[in-house]
Amino acid sequence: MSHYHHYQKPTRYRSVYTSPMPREQSGGRRMYRQPLPPIRRKRRRGSAKLLLAGGSMLALATILVNPNKSQPMKPAVDICQKRVETTSVLSRAQLSQLLSVPERSAKEAVRKIVEAPYCILQPLEIRAGAEAQREAYPLAFDPQTWFVVLYENEEYAGYDFSFRH
Repeated sequence: MSHYHHYQKPTRYRSVYTSPMPREQSGGRRMYRQPLPPIRRKRRRGSAKLLLAGGSMLALATILVNPNKSQPMKPAVDICQKRVETTSVLSRAQLSQLLSVPERSAKEAVRKIVEAPYCILQPLEIRAGAEAQREAYPLAFDPQTWFVVLYENEEYAGYDFSFRH
């Protein structure tokens, strides 16, 4: 069985010069120690929250003032090079099926779901040495948004969304 001793802070004192009798009778002053009241320190409960909020606001202000310094500007390459089928749109069901097609599938797997694209976009170099062909399909439920299908060497390489068309 262990016994823990309670640590008691030492009492603080101040020296006080006084005498119960007048100075002439006592022959001088006496000094005694008078205990001081405990120091009450203010707790800083909100300082961590305040620091976090201030840092967050500073980061937000930096992003808002200068949003594109960390990211290079993306060139406007979502312009149709060739319109293939101007009535082609992508339904929700077709979009759902396309999202489930595994990457590196044959181009024919995509063609089974959708026919001709709305347009063919400018090719991009996604990986070093591999040029990606891109086909765009406007969404039937949001024509301003295009679903862009990427192909590399006649294989499905992925997709992207292009907004504000």
